[in-house]
Amino acid sequence: MKLSRKDREQFLKLQKALLLYVNQRLKIVREVKTINDLEAVGLDKVIKIRDEVYKHPEIIEEFIKNNPKKFKENELKIIREWKTPIIGSFYLIKYLKEYAVFLDDEDETSTKAYGVLAITNNFEEILGTELPVLLETVLLPFKDKIVYDGFMRLSNIIFGRGIRRELNEEYREAKNLYGVITKLPWKSEKPSDADLLKFYMKSMNTLMRYELEVEDLLDENPGLIKDFHQHLGRINSRKIRKQLRELGVKDAWFAVFRETVVASGETKEQVKDALKKLLHEDKRGIPYIFHFKK
Repeated sequence: MKLSRKDREQFLKLQKALLLYVNQRLKIVREVKTINDLEAVGLDKVIKIRDEVYKHPEIIEEFIKNNPKKFKENELKIIREWKTPIIGSFYLIKYLKEYAVFLDDEDETSTKAYGVLAITNNFEEILGTELPVLLETVLLPFKDKIVYDGFMRLSNIIFGRGIRRELNEEYREAKNLYGVITKLPWKSEKPSDADLLKFYMKSMNTLMRYELEVEDLLDENPGLIKDFHQHLGRINSRKIRKQLRELGVKDAWFAVFRETVVASGETKEQVKDALKKLLHEDKRGIPYIFHFKK
């Protein structure tokens, strides 16, 4: 979950050149005048320079225009993409083979999960195996990947079981809604109302979590009411299936409205026929029909 040696060398070459240029322009750390100086000063001073870089996208553009290091066009393109980094706090929650999973901690709309590569050492070597870890860093695009910029501020918070469970639930929700984001910049394709409702009602936990969002969605789009009852019936059918097993039911079809079984039969057609007798035509699509097999 780290860059190849070739990519690592290129990334560091571009980053150091940009840091040095911004420092020279803004005179942040006066004793840093060369790349060697940059490599020799303390990490806290380098981070001080780095923090100013992303506050001044106009200087990044100036660097690209002047190109003091005579970088190739494809390398200048990489630096240009750094004008829109993702800066903030993240929970590092998983080490996977391809990347480490970072959950953003500051998005006010919905959590997103990023697949992030390390630069020199794997995250596990830097941070150990005890996860999650709360950290502040900068995520940057690099050759169709996402990397952290090599600098981070760590929190010493130790997370209990409840917080870990909640973060894992947020990760599952983010992955279901957006996938794990592995390229920047990332643009969200707004899901349809039907897709949002399906996401909000994936389980009873998500329904309780997004209860207000579901209410707003149904107010704005009453045409989703049948979808709502189908999803609710599917959720409640899990409890009903457990009850049917306790009764020893072997093989049958059932129609559920909210938490109530309103029809049953040996075949799906029998259940549909029963619903025709019980319900008005415009209500027959509301109950959720499922097949139970012991």
